Amino acid sequence: MPSGRPLPRLRDRCIVADVFNFIVEFLMAEPIEGATGFRERLDEVRERIATVARRCGREPKEVTLVAVSKTHPASAVREALGVGVTDFGENRVQEAESKIPALQSEAARWHLIGHLQANKARRAVRLFDIVHTLDSVSLADRLERACAEEDRDELPVLIQVDLAGETTKSGVSETGLSELVKSVNQYSRLRFLGLMTLPPFFEDAERVRPFFRRLRELRDEFKTAGQFGDGRGELSMGMSHDFEVATEEGATIVRVGTAIFGERIP
Repeated sequence: MPSGRPLPRLRDRCIVADVFNFIVEFLMAEPIEGATGFRERLDEVRERIATVARRCGREPKEVTLVAVSKTHPASAVREALGVGVTDFGENRVQEAESKIPALQSEAARWHLIGHLQANKARRAVRLFDIVHTLDSVSLADRLERACAEEDRDELPVLIQVDLAGETTKSGVSETGLSELVKSVNQYSRLRFLGLMTLPPFFEDAERVRPFFRRLRELRDEFKTAGQFGDGRGELSMGMSHDFEVATEEGATIVRVGTAIFGERIP
């Protein structure tokens, strides 16, 4: 090509894609720390969940542990699969697009737990088994259409509720929740599983208890009204620093990353 002539746009995009894929493959190939430390952390989290559940008169199996693998390499997920973890959470569609196909495991069930932009709805439908962060009718429309386009009969979803009114976080407000639930239940391919929340972070986990309790109360109201059909109404709440409080307040899904995998890779 003559000197000084700009590269074609398509080639520019291909170069950027190649660089991105190289970086992703490099990160995915990074080894995780020893298996013993990983298993110890996993066993400790499982035992803490079981202890709290029994103390509250619940069966430990009522609580699904989602191992949040965001920013961690595929080798970490393989290690988790090897010791019986089946549910994994990812925040970003872009990261999941490289990680999930690389693993090719039928045993894994993938949860989208980060904010989903409407323009990535179709990609999310291809990748994830469950979406936790439905927060608007427009996004529900996109997901329903994407399911039809991808010939997917059913997509389980949870509605993310912003109970603290934080501008930095996604989620439907409590006042808009009923209308969104009503809309979601009118779709043929979306299956309304339950509610999810991401409360403010407090060093003292006890301070998040009112948010978890309120989400449970809302779930109970919708369950009484028959909005979950035959389902129990899932409650996705609680992370590494507060999953025990969430379990006490009725969580059926806890999303734990750092306490299992260790500190995130930047």
